[in-house]
Amino acid sequence: MPQIETMQFSKHKDLIRWTLILGSFIIISLILWNTYTFFTIFKNEERLKMELWAQAQKSVNSSDENVDLTLATEVITKPNTIPIILTDQNNHIIKVNNLDATILTDSVQAKATIATFKKQNEPIKMEIGPGKFQYLYYGNSSLLERLIYYPIALLLIIVLFCALVYVFYRSTKMAAQSKLWAGMAKETAHQIGTPLSSLIGWLELMKTDALDASSIAEMEKDIVRLQTITERFSKIGSEPALENLDLVKETAESYAYLESRFAQQVAFSFSAPDQKIMLPLNATLHSWTIENLVKNALDAMRGKGSLSIRLEVEAGLVKIKISDTGKGIPKNQFNHVFEPGFTTKKRGWGLGLSLTKRIVEEYHKGKIKVIESEIGKGTTIQISYKIN
Repeated sequence: MPQIETMQFSKHKDLIRWTLILGSFIIISLILWNTYTFFTIFKNEERLKMELWAQAQKSVNSSDENVDLTLATEVITKPNTIPIILTDQNNHIIKVNNLDATILTDSVQAKATIATFKKQNEPIKMEIGPGKFQYLYYGNSSLLERLIYYPIALLLIIVLFCALVYVFYRSTKMAAQSKLWAGMAKETAHQIGTPLSSLIGWLELMKTDALDASSIAEMEKDIVRLQTITERFSKIGSEPALENLDLVKETAESYAYLESRFAQQVAFSFSAPDQKIMLPLNATLHSWTIENLVKNALDAMRGKGSLSIRLEVEAGLVKIKISDTGKGIPKNQFNHVFEPGFTTKKRGWGLGLSLTKRIVEEYHKGKIKVIESEIGKGTTIQISYKIN
């Protein structure tokens, strides 16, 4: 029953989400359509105003002394915000309104403005006498210009809002995943701990029975290794204790352990400064960091090739560079390889490098990144720590 209720709640939640998305889309469409309708209405009204202005101008140009021009003059001189250029049939400017007066002397600016007005509105042709014409070019008013950009501003706001929602959703999801993986890590440590305790007890019994010492020694190594793995997982999700340790020594020990187990087909090399480099470290987690990166490199090389670990001191930083001769990483994936769930392996979980990033950056306050990679030639990953 609880499973069925959970499925029904999930379906109900999806329905609400899609309803909200559809409702938002409908509202946006209505706003854009309404804005377009207002724009069309205002544009038509401005056209009527300009046609009335053209009629008044024509009356003034072609009237005799007996015609009352009071109304026509009032229409022409009445203030408005519509930019106007009145020209003769040879495109010589006669009059401008709501424009900079320099346009009367600048022919280049005049031609450009007339071309812009022709794109915005069809010019009005006025016959002022037999074979004589004037042309009224006009642009959009300031109100109409603002109305044109209103939908663009609205869309930008909507895009920004969607981006913020996406970032919030993604960060919330990643936080939830982080908590889940931390919980899984602790549960794994707990589950391993129970049979491990029994194994330790059985090992002590085997020692008292004077069994083969070499076999017992190997079993003891494996149990110690299991204890190390358990300790690693138990530290994920909690603040680990840091000690002032020699980074060179801790890295060299991790290197020696890995070389002894994987050196059959892989050429290992290690280089480091002669002096100690003291840093606040958690030895268990640092060892896990090096192991994760080395195993990732070995997977990329499919167990064959060359692998090097180099420690370099430069400008107040100590850098650990792990290089391999594996298949390489495309440049567009440099920033994605450390994301939870990202993997190129058919059976991978995509947790190794993400946990490594967490150990380096959250627990040890360092930085980790892919500094170099070429398809078919290999990859170099760098960890950097500040030297106090």
